[in-house]
Amino acid sequence: RYWRPHWPGILIAVVVASLAAALLNLPVETIGTRFGGIPSTLPVPTLPPISIEKIQAVLPDAVSFALLGAIESLLSAMVADGMTGRRHRSNMELVAQGIANIGSALFGGICATGTVARTATNVRSGARSPLAGMFHSVFIVLFMLVAAPLASYIPLAALAGVLVVVAWNMAERQAFAILVRTSIGDAIVLLATFGLTIFRGLTEGIVVGFALGALLFIHRMAQSANVEAHVPPVPEDRADDAGAARRAYDPAIATDPDVAVYRITGAFFFGAAATVGSILDRIADQHRAFVIDFSAVPFIDSTAANTIEGVARTAGRHGVLLLVSGTTPAVRKALTSHGVAAPKVLFERNVEEAIATAHRELARRNPPVPA
Repeated sequence: RYWRPHWPGILIAVVVASLAAALLNLPVETIGTRFGGIPSTLPVPTLPPISIEKIQAVLPDAVSFALLGAIESLLSAMVADGMTGRRHRSNMELVAQGIANIGSALFGGICATGTVARTATNVRSGARSPLAGMFHSVFIVLFMLVAAPLASYIPLAALAGVLVVVAWNMAERQAFAILVRTSIGDAIVLLATFGLTIFRGLTEGIVVGFALGALLFIHRMAQSANVEAHVPPVPEDRADDAGAARRAYDPAIATDPDVAVYRITGAFFFGAAATVGSILDRIADQHRAFVIDFSAVPFIDSTAANTIEGVARTAGRHGVLLLVSGTTPAVRKALTSHGVAAPKVLFERNVEEAIATAHRELARRNPPVPA
């Protein structure tokens, strides 16, 4: 690599190691001694026997293989993105993997996935486009049909050395150290995945890392949800000028003694529902009406919608008028499907219209006594 960086160093190393093992008669295990060589012909494609009993027997394992294969392939694609600067298309990767596995099964093959080691080896050897994977398949077929007997002489130790070099070059040591230092959650996920992959296997590492990452994501999303009252949710809240989705928050409109304005920010889901619900439940005795602004809520799930429905019932028992503003069509649909609808709750486009509606409704409910 130092003298001829453009030459296929990994291929040269494997060829030289194979020649050395064969000519010097070294006592090393090769592909031939371990696996009996590589077949030089393709089997005839046939459909496997299919029955209800067979489907019931293999379905649990098939689902596990599909999930792990999808996770590993997308992980390999992300590794390739980091090494090449390109961006993969996840849907295309998974559809192609499904087609490849159908073809593999027809020829009696096992499940095929993208793997980190093979992908990194390909990229380190100079691959930069999907053509590398296509030529990889063509070369494997040609190698199997023409040079299969020669593969029997490749030492397994040479292949292991290739993987060690690839793993060392693939490991981003600076990024590893930065993740460990900057975030406790990321460090736990990284170290757990790293340790399990080394001492147990890639499958256990991926499953546990994926589960820990999902829990960490849920925790962070729950922490990001917040309820702001009487103050802007950020030091300088600006309107969405490009999409005109929402107006800037005006703190002056939250100083009305009869109408309280609360803005929920962030994804509103089960992880944050309890916290937000406890805050909103405490305002029933303090104001005659209150507005919940959803303009900064991109997503709401059924647990959060049920929380708002409970707040609406509490407000109704205390005779407090509840209005909801700034909802997207998806958020409004989720709320109404869980009972957050008129006459318990009134919907308005923005906070200003909600406050105006609240004053009209309060005046209608409590008309002024004539002198």
